[in-house]
Amino acid sequence: MTTAAESMAIGPEVTYEVVDHVAWVTINRPEVRNALNLAARDQWRSALERFEADADARVLVLTGAGDQSFCAGADLKEMADDVAQAPSVPPIDFIAQPGRTIQLSKPTIAAVNGHALAGGFLLAQSCDLVVTAAHATFGITEIRWSRGAPWAVPLIDLVGPRAAMEILLTGDPISAERALRIGLVNRVVPAERLRAEAATLAARIAEHPPLAVAAARRTVQLALEHDRATAFERAEEVWAPVYLSADAQEGPRAFREKRRPVWQGR
Repeated sequence: MTTAAESMAIGPEVTYEVVDHVAWVTINRPEVRNALNLAARDQWRSALERFEADADARVLVLTGAGDQSFCAGADLKEMADDVAQAPSVPPIDFIAQPGRTIQLSKPTIAAVNGHALAGGFLLAQSCDLVVTAAHATFGITEIRWSRGAPWAVPLIDLVGPRAAMEILLTGDPISAERALRIGLVNRVVPAERLRAEAATLAARIAEHPPLAVAAARRTVQLALEHDRATAFERAEEVWAPVYLSADAQEGPRAFREKRRPVWQGR
């Protein structure tokens, strides 16, 4: 078991580090508000693929470098050059979207250290949980520049149709406190406590048996994807192998023996 930090050079724009079973992925372009150019988008996808394949990483935390911007979305300067050469509809995998263009079996947390706008909003929305600094804002600003946000479909399930409509039609950012009230984020903390809060939440999840964590996460997804009866049926299928796993035997045994369980993930 690895407890010390392990780093992998995804690239200069996006870094990957595992600490105590938590993969910390950082968008590292603070000089441009952590905007995603082509290299950063490629490295973000590589980081997700690395996380999914990394047996030592049980939870991913995504954040941005600096204290001003989580991510300002796509690099508009680079995009302007591309549009000038040949206008086109961005492909659905323009930015890798967990749950849509790339499938993950493990939980993700967005630690929003500053403004999460456009594609930055997309990244926060795509994570399973969101912890945000109190000064952060969230906005889908595409309408200001006649760009699109088809990826915002899940937003309706998160905040309801009225709030989603306002966010999409006005392009105006909302505060961290309002994001909490409408259900977009889980926790709001002072900026200096953000990393510690995200680490605590990630550690709480990582200490649980991996198979049960994956099944619990999938249960929530099933409720959003299917009608109630189908979701129940599929959830029973998802949980069946968890009940039969070695970890399911280890849990009661550890309780009886008054010790911490040792999870094997099988």
